[in-house]
Formats: sequence, C-alpha cells, structure tokens
Amino acid sequence: MPVTVQAVPCLSDNYAWLLRDQATGATAICDPGEAAPAIKALEEAGGRCDLILLTHHHADHVDGVEEVRTRFGARVVGAQADAHRLPALDQAVAPGDAVKLGETVGEVIDSPGHTIGHIAFHFPDGHVLLCGDTLFSLGCGRLLEGTPEDMFRALSLLKPLPLETLICCGHEYTESNARFAVTVEPENTALKARADEVSKLRAEGLPTVPVTLAQEMQTNPFLRAGSAAELGRIRAGKDNFR
Repeated sequence: MPVTVQAVPCLSDNYAWLLRDQATGATAICDPGEAAPAIKALEEAGGRCDLILLTHHHADHVDGVEEVRTRFGARVVGAQADAHRLPALDQAVAPGDAVKLGETVGEVIDSPGHTIGHIAFHFPDGHVLLCGDTLFSLGCGRLLEGTPEDMFRALSLLKPLPLETLICCGHEYTESNARFAVTVEPENTALKARADEVSKLRAEGLPTVPVTLAQEMQTNPFLRAGSAAELGRIRAGKDNFR
C-alpha cells in the first residue's frame, strides 16, 4: 500500500496512529496523547516525523504534541475552527482540505458530535480513516458538545467510504461497546461473532482495531441506525456514549 498504518497504544486505553508513506518514508503520528510511546514508535520506524495530525483538542489526544514536535521538528495539522484550543498549528485545515504526507494525499472530513470542532483524516490510497473519538468499533463517541443530529451527520459522511477502509479510532472501547451493541440487535449473527472475537482478543491483551468499515456496517448499531431520530433512541437506551 502507498501508506501503512500502525496502532501506538498510550495512556490507559488510547491509540495514537503512525502513518508512513512507502514511496518517500515520510511519517506522521495522529493524536499523540502521550509523548514517550509515540516517540518510541517513531524511532523504531526510522526516527522521522513529518506531521502530527490532530482530530480534536482533548488532552488525551494532544498532551504529547510539544515533545514530539520538538524531538522531530514535525509540523502540526489540526482544525482551523478549533485552533484556539489546540496546540499551535503549522497547518490549519477545514473540511474538504487536503493533507499531504510524502506522495500520499489525505482528505479532511468534518466529524462533529464528540466535540464541535472534531475532524477526521481519510487517506484513500491506504484505506485509512483516522477518526479520533467520532467512530469506534461497535460504537461512537460520547456527545460532549454536539447533538445526536451532529453525530448522525458525521457518521453519514463516513458510511459512504470504501468498505475496505480501516477504522483507526482513538480508544480501545470495543469490548464495552459490544456489550451494549448486542442489546440493540440481539439476533445479529455478525455482531455476536464479532463480540466473541473481541472477548478473545482482549483476553490475550491484543487490540481490536483497526477494523474494516465493512465489518462495522454489519455490526455497529450507530452506523446501522437509519435516521437521526433512531440514533437518538439508541442513545436514550445507553447510559452514555464512549
């Protein structure tokens, strides 16, 4: 693939994501909430970091930015609408803008709901979606600033992506999400199989992501909701969004 992606576990349940453009060796890290594991992964990948990509402003996604920036001289990319509460940006972007990593070009997608200024990065040549805390495996982000309608619109922008797209989310929440998802669709055989797979992976201390959009379209109740009203009803049945 023109660009590869690697999960970088950090903090208690966060993931940063390391991208590498195969043609040029250009490397990026998305949402480094903790500096040490991000730096270790970057050093092991060749000791280069060209870009730091930020989906939103929460501390568990940005606290490692300054140390990583200082160590590698990386440029920081984040939402123009949220620039006032992000680390200093070298490239402020808006939905529809392009982000270039070596010869690989990604697109910025608007994804409010968890926060108002949340964005996602889609790199089609590598089938990579860096979705932060908007979309999780078997779940979606807690609505801290937005509404169910905001989240429904954000998810609606992600659903048409190619089914082979890898969902690279910000947290390891899949096991707890699965417990809720099966209460929404108890007869969904694909969901029950995924829940069993997730239990086995977590029992072995293994990550459950990335996962393909195809699998999420079969199993994630928040992607399978047919309307914003239905999404609101799903939300009402859950204590809170992750």
